[in-house]
Amino acid sequence: MPDPRFFEDLGPVRLGELAAAVGAEPGRADAAERLVGGVAVLAHAGPDHVTFLADRRYAAELRSSRAGACFLPAGAADLAPPGCVALVCANPQAAYALAAARLHRPRAAGTVAIADDAVIEADVVLGPGGVVGPAAQIGRGTRVGANTVIGPGVAVGRDCDIAANVTLGFALIGDRVRISAGAVVGEAGFGATVGPKGLIDIPQLGRVIIQDGVSVGANTTIDRGAFDDTVIGENTKIDNLVQIAHNVRVGRNCVMAAHTGISGSVAIGDGAQFGGRAGVADHVTIGTGARVGAAAGVMKDIPPGETWGGMPARPIRHWLKETAWLARMAGRRGGGDG
Repeated sequence: MPDPRFFEDLGPVRLGELAAAVGAEPGRADAAERLVGGVAVLAHAGPDHVTFLADRRYAAELRSSRAGACFLPAGAADLAPPGCVALVCANPQAAYALAAARLHRPRAAGTVAIADDAVIEADVVLGPGGVVGPAAQIGRGTRVGANTVIGPGVAVGRDCDIAANVTLGFALIGDRVRISAGAVVGEAGFGATVGPKGLIDIPQLGRVIIQDGVSVGANTTIDRGAFDDTVIGENTKIDNLVQIAHNVRVGRNCVMAAHTGISGSVAIGDGAQFGGRAGVADHVTIGTGARVGAAAGVMKDIPPGETWGGMPARPIRHWLKETAWLARMAGRRGGGDG
């Protein structure tokens, strides 16, 4: 379920009403009056949740799910386990997105600069123009720069340095974290699918968790999770102008140089290093201690401890040999033309 510190629940809703709203057909006539209170992905769904299955590769996960209902494509209703209502529709992901918007919404930011129920410990310094939202928390000794916004429910640890013009939302921040000017943490990640009248956004119902001792550079963006959390491990150092997408898991003591871009649902092991302008495709795993060269484009998993470079990225020795061979061939051809 979405964290109640950040999201307000709008349910429960009758399955019949929900199915009608998203264009789904209940697989059982007796299901219309059943109540669901929220959405959840297969791995986390319980009896009062509705989930979705868009790819038959995850059929086994659905069969072991405890979900009360599931959006499924035509012809897949038999995959739903006993007790789970099959909701047949053309686009299960779009139906899930519409259901999520009906059942959950982000908490309001409030109408005053410092909310009455915000918890601010001793020795906190708040710069001029700062905003602290409802139920937000700031730990002892933390310094917050001018015009920084700390959204509803956000928890910032102790002895942190949050610079000017930072925006923090849907986030839990550890102790001794440094976030430089202009950084944005917790905005919605990029996700869209085809709805009944065109593209619709997929609600992003996760959080950002930044552990102790992390540094985040100026104008860096870290998106909140879509289904799970985006997590930055202890003592990781992130340069300016880095983009980290939703559901990314970054290990401890990692380093990312400027302009690195990490796509959604990437898993990064402890001690990994990224050169400037490195890019990683979605759902890739970067092993513990792996190194990614500057401007590399990573399209597949990198084993632990290896160094890769180039576009598409491959083991560094292979890439250097190929580059040297191309240089030699180009030189010979250039000499022959002369």
